[in-house]
Amino acid sequence: MRNSTLPLAARLLTREWRAGELRVLVMALIIAVLVSTAISFFTDRLQRGMVSRAAEFLGADMVISSRSALPPEFLTQATERGLNSVEVVEFSSMMSGADDMQLSSVKAVSEGYPLRGEVRIASELFGEEQPADGVPPPGQLWIEPRLASYLELNAGSRLDVGVSNLEVGALLTHEPDRAGDFYSLTPRVLMNMADLQATNVVQPGSRVRYSLLLSGDENVLQSYAQWLEPQLQDNQRLTTVADDNQQIGGALDRAGQFLGLASIAAVVLAGVAVALSASRFATRHFDTSALLRCLGASRRKVMWIFIIQLACLGLIATLIGLVLGWLMQWGLVHLLRDLLPPNLPDVGLKPLLVGAATGLIALAGFALPPLLRLGQVAPLRVLRRDLAPLPSSGWLIYGLALGSLSLLMWQFTGNLRITLAVVFGGALAALLLGLLALALLRLTGSRLRNASLAWRLGSGQLLKQPAAAAGQILAFGLILMSMVVVLIMRTELLDTWQDQLPADTPNHFALNILPTEADAFAAALERIGAAAAPLYPVTPGRLNEINNQPVRDIVTKDSQGERAISRDLSLTSSAEMASDNALSAGQWWPADLAADAALVSVEAELAESLGLELDDLLTFVIGGQIVEARVSSFREVNWDNFTPNFYMIFSPGTLDNMPTTILTSFSLPVEQRDALRELTREFPAMTLLEVEAILAQIRDILAQVTLAVEYVLAFVLLAGFTVLFAALQSTLDNRLYEGALLRTLGARRPLLRQANLMEFALLGALAGVMAIVAAELITLLLYRFALNLEWSPHYLLWLVVPLSGALLIGCAGALGTRAVVRESPMRLINRGA
Repeated sequence: MRNSTLPLAARLLTREWRAGELRVLVMALIIAVLVSTAISFFTDRLQRGMVSRAAEFLGADMVISSRSALPPEFLTQATERGLNSVEVVEFSSMMSGADDMQLSSVKAVSEGYPLRGEVRIASELFGEEQPADGVPPPGQLWIEPRLASYLELNAGSRLDVGVSNLEVGALLTHEPDRAGDFYSLTPRVLMNMADLQATNVVQPGSRVRYSLLLSGDENVLQSYAQWLEPQLQDNQRLTTVADDNQQIGGALDRAGQFLGLASIAAVVLAGVAVALSASRFATRHFDTSALLRCLGASRRKVMWIFIIQLACLGLIATLIGLVLGWLMQWGLVHLLRDLLPPNLPDVGLKPLLVGAATGLIALAGFALPPLLRLGQVAPLRVLRRDLAPLPSSGWLIYGLALGSLSLLMWQFTGNLRITLAVVFGGALAALLLGLLALALLRLTGSRLRNASLAWRLGSGQLLKQPAAAAGQILAFGLILMSMVVVLIMRTELLDTWQDQLPADTPNHFALNILPTEADAFAAALERIGAAAAPLYPVTPGRLNEINNQPVRDIVTKDSQGERAISRDLSLTSSAEMASDNALSAGQWWPADLAADAALVSVEAELAESLGLELDDLLTFVIGGQIVEARVSSFREVNWDNFTPNFYMIFSPGTLDNMPTTILTSFSLPVEQRDALRELTREFPAMTLLEVEAILAQIRDILAQVTLAVEYVLAFVLLAGFTVLFAALQSTLDNRLYEGALLRTLGARRPLLRQANLMEFALLGALAGVMAIVAAELITLLLYRFALNLEWSPHYLLWLVVPLSGALLIGCAGALGTRAVVRESPMRLINRGA
């Protein structure tokens, strides 16, 4: 039989293909591979797209920056290695028009700028923007619209930059690598590097930022970076796409992780279906294995025959799943097309390997343990049908399954800590919910003792193997729970969140108001009928030291504190604490506060991340000056109320000598939006941010991500039905035999049909009860501790979910057990004899 292993395995597989458990096994594997491949394709394209997007925000693949001129060899080395390069010089200067002047941020760039992304310009105020063809030609400037509005300029006007008089060529509407944020004080100007020297603006001692933008092949860039890093001085910084990408597209990255975690449910359920199908396959082939042993096959040979069959099935299912997964990811991309970066990269090969690995892991971890028993079948079973091999070790079965699950989870999350937390936390939750399912099952069984015969037969079938039935209830309860949570999130969460906001919630933010115009701006808001929040002076500053120790030596990487110290914070001073802030430690400014005392109140979560304690000494760099302040209090801040909030608030007088702008928010009815035009003309330096547009964008993001999750949950539901049919197949032989006995004892087909329907309807109803209990608990925790919203029970769902579960699972179960009432009783009894 040495040379006949493969042909024999193929013939047995062909003959057994009509057996139901093989079809369920293949379907389960296809689902596992399909979902993992699609999500891997999606997240891979998303990640590479975000890297490309990050390069656009940098304007290059790599940027070297310094406050002093960069050494010439930096550019020489880049050119010799074949990298593309652009030089950039940034500085502040007064722009002088015909009748007025304005401090502006000027960027001088060489030809080829930007290396990534595009500059967009317009020919007139509020005109249609279009991509720029290159950089401003020598003798021309491109200026930001608010500078044009402030100085009453348009295309063709003249503007003084230093000792040069240059023409305004266009209005600058977009720069890919613009620094700053909403609180940026000065308008922007873009000019050609060829005009820089003639302006005489940059002199020794001037505050200037020099940058060298580079792009090219990734390997060449890495080689250049390795050469460059030992050459860098303390005042020189190298920024790559990997460094900048952490702050770009965080929401999309989390959406990709959420989809990956959601798909785990489908993969795990598919693995359960594989295990059930493989178990029945092994049980049905005990006789075949014994016969092969009698014909001289060794245990090893028998094992190889069935492993080859399993491998063939796995190969077929994996290939089909890879193709369907490739198609499914296009569906995901289409659903999220408005959220994704433009021009996503094409699909790569790595996700195909991930999908194939998922199929292999699921097959080995869930199907191999039952098949190991086939090699232990004794030849004597040919004469004694009751002689079954010893079951495999429980440690082996559950260890392989748990190990496979952990590998799959790690594959999807890429985070070992999250993987371990989800695996062990999920195992504990599954155990508790399983006990709940078992309790529900026994309680229901006791209540149905005096019910009709059909109900007693149906419930008796479940109570005969309560552990298996509880597992099915748990599986379907988790599926229904996921659907219910998504339904609540989609239909109720946004409305509930909006209902928590008062009618006069601010719908506009006003930024960059000049301090000299604060009183006039407040009067203007009152005149147009806007309800305004307090006006806060805002200045950018960076936290440098804590208790005279450099802050970078204290905070941990990737923490909130690390993100806070890597950029300028918006700092303010205020005599009164905002009404929606609450002290968690310390006290607000004391009544006897000295005029020269400098105190600061810190947002509580940031303080925890920085390891701050009351009375710690914080050192800031603000406007080129060193400012020291002691921590007087920690505050809990509500960031969702659309009023100005701050990480750091200083005591009155601390920031009086610093350059500041004014920030506030206000509520203006939609029907009075025309008043905003008058406000913009009166205060041209001001920047308005409409919160309504942000709310609409959030609403769209929520709807699209929810749609994508529902897309994945559809496959979770399909995987759940494979578990149901696998469970039906695993008990089908016993069901057929018991059905034949009942038919022999006088039971009619309608009674058996009713009993089967009642059994699975009861299974679905109990799964629905468990689902709504778990969903209510999850939404309660989510509302109270994550979203700070009022929660109320969903009474209608307590009726709808169990009924829906009973209908769906009842119909599916009745369909899967049709053979029980169709087979001849005599034939079934003879087959079992």
